[in-house]
Amino acid sequence: MKRKAFLSLLLGVSLLTAGANRATAKITYSEFTMPNGLHVILHEDHSTPIVAVSVMYHVGSKNEDPQRTGFAHFFEHLLFEGSENIGRGEFMKLVQGAGGQINANTTQDRTFYYEVMPSNQLELALWMESERMLHAKIDMVGVETQRSVVKEEKKQRYDNTPYGQLINVIFENAYTVYPYRWSPIGKEQYIDKATLDEFMTFYKTFYVPNNAVLVLAGDIDQAKAKALATKYFGDIPKGTKAIPRPTEVEPVQKAEKRVKFYDNVQLPAVILAYHTPKQGTHDYYAIQLLTNLMSKGKSSRFEREVVDKQEKALQAAAFDLGNEEPGLAIMLGIANMGVSADTLEKSMLAEIEKLKKDGITDEEYTKLQNQAENDFIEQNQKVLGVASNLATYYTFMGNADLINTELERYKKVTKDDIKRVANKYFTKDNRLVVHYLPKSEENKNTESANQPKK
Repeated sequence: MKRKAFLSLLLGVSLLTAGANRATAKITYSEFTMPNGLHVILHEDHSTPIVAVSVMYHVGSKNEDPQRTGFAHFFEHLLFEGSENIGRGEFMKLVQGAGGQINANTTQDRTFYYEVMPSNQLELALWMESERMLHAKIDMVGVETQRSVVKEEKKQRYDNTPYGQLINVIFENAYTVYPYRWSPIGKEQYIDKATLDEFMTFYKTFYVPNNAVLVLAGDIDQAKAKALATKYFGDIPKGTKAIPRPTEVEPVQKAEKRVKFYDNVQLPAVILAYHTPKQGTHDYYAIQLLTNLMSKGKSSRFEREVVDKQEKALQAAAFDLGNEEPGLAIMLGIANMGVSADTLEKSMLAEIEKLKKDGITDEEYTKLQNQAENDFIEQNQKVLGVASNLATYYTFMGNADLINTELERYKKVTKDDIKRVANKYFTKDNRLVVHYLPKSEENKNTESANQPKK
C-alpha cells in the first residue's frame, strides 16, 4: 500500500475511533494568549498518530452588512484560493499530499477552518493556517472563481434541492430585526455587487489574531506545539479595526406568524419554529432534551405517533440550532401521501400539547440522559470533535473548560424542567408556522381565496 493511501486510511479510522480513554477521562489541555490577541488551546492525546489543527474566527453571517449577505460564507471559499506563498489552488494539494484532510464551514456565528494530519505534519498545517490569516490571496481572479463556485453551490444545495429553501424561509420570517434573519448562503446578487476593496476590508476586520482561537488537538508535545504556534502566529499583527458585533435586540414575538411557501416539491411540509434562549443557559439544555424527546430515535414521540401510528408524516424531526444569541427550536414534518399540511400540523401540535400537559415518563427521561451522554462522548472520541468543542466553548462563552462540565448541565435538567420549558416557549404566540407546499397547489389556493364568499 502506498504511503499516502495508508496515511489517509489511518486518518479515516482515527477520526472514527480515537481511543476509549478520551471517552471517559477528563479532557486535559493548556491555553495561552499571544500578545497579538490570538488565543491558543493545546490538547495532548497520543491515542493515534494524528493531530487536528483548527482556527475558529468569530465571524459568521450575523456580522454581515444586510446588503452584502453571504459574505462570511463566500470568504470561507475565497480563503482556499491560496496566499502570497501558497499557489492558487494548492491548499488542498498540500494537505492531501501529506495524507491529511482539510475543510471549513460557516454558520451564523463563526467560521471554522481545520486540517487533520499525521502528527509529523503539524508544522505544515500551522504554516498553512498562518498564511491564511496573514497573507491570503485576495484578488479579482479568486473572487470571480469563487463567485461561480458559490453560485453553483447555492443552485445545487438550495435552489434545486427539494425543501432546499426551508432554512431561508424559516429565518427570514422568524426574525424581524436581529441579523439571524438571513442564512449563511446569502443572496448571490449581493456578492456580485461587492468590490475588491470590500473583501479586503472584511479580511482586515475579522481575519485577525485577536478575533480567532487556534486549537491543536491530538498527538502533540505541548511544549513543542506551543513553540511552533508562536513561531508561525506570534508575529502576525493584531487587528487595528474595531470588530463590529450586532447590537440589535430581536423583540419578543407576541402573536403567531403563518407563512405559505410554494416550491418544486411533491409533498407538503410543516415547520413549527419557536424562539428559544441562547446556548449555555439552563433552559437551552432542557430544550435540547425536549427536541430529542420529540424526534431522536424510533421511540421518539413524533416518530412513534405521527409517523408510525397515525401515518400522517413520512418523517419528522426536531432540533434547536444552538446559536450564540437567542435562536430557534425547529420542528418539521413531511406529510404522507394524501395528507394535507393542515392535518399534519394538527398532529404535530397535539404531541406538543401532550408534553405541556402531562410531561414525560421516567423511562423517557432516562433515555434522554443516556442519549445526551452517548452523543457527548461520541463527539469527544474524535480529535476534530475535541478541537471544535474547545474552540466553540472559548469563542462563545470564554471558557474552554465547559468541555468537561457540559454533560453535567444536561444532568441537572429535571423532568419538571422539560415540562416547564415546553409551556414557557412552545406557545402559539411564540411560534412561526410554515406550510411548505407544492407549486401545483399555488394556483388552487389563489383561486380558492378569490372565490366570492356565499
